[in-house]
Amino acid sequence: MPRLQPITLLWFAIAATVLLSDQYSKLWIMERYAYGEGEFITSFFNLVRAHNYGAAFSFLSDAGGWQRWAFSLLAAVISVVIALWIARLPVQRKLEGLALALILGGALGNLYDRLTLGYVVDFLDFHWSASHFPAFNIADSGISVGAVLLILDGFINKPDSQATD
Repeated sequence: MPRLQPITLLWFAIAATVLLSDQYSKLWIMERYAYGEGEFITSFFNLVRAHNYGAAFSFLSDAGGWQRWAFSLLAAVISVVIALWIARLPVQRKLEGLALALILGGALGNLYDRLTLGYVVDFLDFHWSASHFPAFNIADSGISVGAVLLILDGFINKPDSQATD
């Protein structure tokens, strides 16, 4: 088996940091607040304990329970694919590596919740006036920032197009 590059180990360390930060923050929220409770922090931000039984923005949250296992399987498959992608990533692809690490850590954080709790704990509640953005967590942030960086990397590091005349 080939030895992993030091940069590859850094990507896995970043993924682990996202995972651990996500889980620690969720434990803190669950110890401090009951389901549905929250705390006013600023005019645009609250902490609130919410449970998401679905996917992003509570998609399929009321689907009857099968979604827990379907989303868990999907997250597990995606996590394996991303881990293999990171392991095979050329050393010079730093932005892509960072993006994948953030996505991997976030996917594993939410996967752990689904498998152990049956739902994902969300707690970051941003709002403007009476309109609230759906609550989310550190794992969701890692996935979102990672996805944006991956798209950005696609624009920056376009594959050389070959003329096919």
